[in-house]
This record gives sequence, C-alpha cells and structure tokens, in this order.
Amino acid sequence: MEKGYIHVYTGNGKGKTTAAVGLAVRAVCAGKKVYFGQFVKGMKYNEVNCENYLPNIKFQQFGRGCFISKAPEQEDIDSAKEGLSKIKEILINNTYDVVVLDELTIAMYFKLFTLDDVLNVLKFKPENTEIIITGRYAPDELIDLADLVTDMTEVKHYYYKGVLSRNGIDK
Repeated sequence: MEKGYIHVYTGNGKGKTTAAVGLAVRAVCAGKKVYFGQFVKGMKYNEVNCENYLPNIKFQQFGRGCFISKAPEQEDIDSAKEGLSKIKEILINNTYDVVVLDELTIAMYFKLFTLDDVLNVLKFKPENTEIIITGRYAPDELIDLADLVTDMTEVKHYYYKGVLSRNGIDK
C-alpha cells in the first residue's frame, strides 16, 4: 500500500471486532500481512482461529478479561502495557501491512494506559501501514486523529431478551 490510514470502530453497538476481523480477512486474501493485537481480552474467542486457516495473520492477546466488573489489577495493567510496547515494536519494524488494536479504547477507558501513551506509539506508524482501532468510548482526540471513524450504535440487542453469547456468532 502506498498510504495506510487509521480507522476507529467505536460505539455501544455490537460488531466492532467483527468489522476488524472482516477487514483483516479481506487484507490477508489480498496478500497482505496482518497483526491482530487484542487488549483486555483473555478468552480465546473464535476469531483467533483465523491463524489456523489463513496465512499471514497473527493474533496476540494482552489481557485477562476478568476485571470488567471490578478494578483492574497490576497484572492487567502490565499485560496491556506489554501489548502497547509490542505494537510500537511492530510499527517501528514495519512488519505488517495492517495492524489491528482490538479493544484499545476499552484499555484506555479502564486506565490500563493513557491516551498519551497511545498517541506516542501511533507516531511510529509507517506511511504504508493501515491501523484499525476498536472499542467503546473512543476519546475525541483519537477520533480527530483517525481518517475513518465508524460509530456502531445499538438499536436493539437480543441480550436483553436473555440470549447470551453464542459460539461462532458472538464469540
């Protein structure tokens, strides 16, 4: 790619990670190399199985996912900061065509690292690398920096009828 852009998929609706996975699959099928870093998440959602079926895609998780209903512990903070450091290294080395930062804004929301930490890493974005950032609560500064922003708005969700996450659909 001659020019890579920054995407932000945010909002309270379902589909942010799913959209990022879709873009990642499209990129791999076009011969591009994709890195998919997941912040906060520790459970092996089915998308990580893409590595078993598609070449040139790497998933890595930087979270335990267990603090959502309580304060993050130091281990959560350390894992998230390790992830941000890994992203910086990937950008400096210009190793991937597409870099996904899944749930990055959630990690910021829970103060696992700061917006300034993120902006300092994004400064290393190579001109030709596409960056996808997902998660609720994207701060205005990140939205302003982005070239493409999609706000997923929840209109209706079956969760409120008692339907929990379904294998292969929601996880």
